[in-house]
Amino acid sequence: MSALSFEQADLAQRLGAASAEDLDAIDFGVIGFDGDTIVRQYNRFESQAAGLSPASVLGLPLFTTVAPCMNNFMVAQRFEDAAADGGALDETIGYVLTLRMKPVKVLLRLLALPGAPMRYVLVQRRL
Repeated sequence: MSALSFEQADLAQRLGAASAEDLDAIDFGVIGFDGDTIVRQYNRFESQAAGLSPASVLGLPLFTTVAPCMNNFMVAQRFEDAAADGGALDETIGYVLTLRMKPVKVLLRLLALPGAPMRYVLVQRRL
């Protein structure tokens, strides 16, 4: 698979077809979760940046256990609204991560496609 970029237009489709090795080669954080918000994908970049091992994140609810700092109208609610509307979600927002670390400014890209098994929070730490 060719390199993936944070701004890429077809990124949701490309991530859906990516292997764990492909995800680990990406230079931004990738958190993939299912319709029940259970984390199913967590790449090496995000693991190292957040200081959380994949074993401590995979299989847990994203917004209530792994990243409760994203359980709000800016992040979690946008996924809920897209699912309720049956529409796609592709929004990039400025955000400040605060859980288990000093506040860190990031860009989050929120991706969801209708009918796709995985939804994504992408984390770009280089602003």
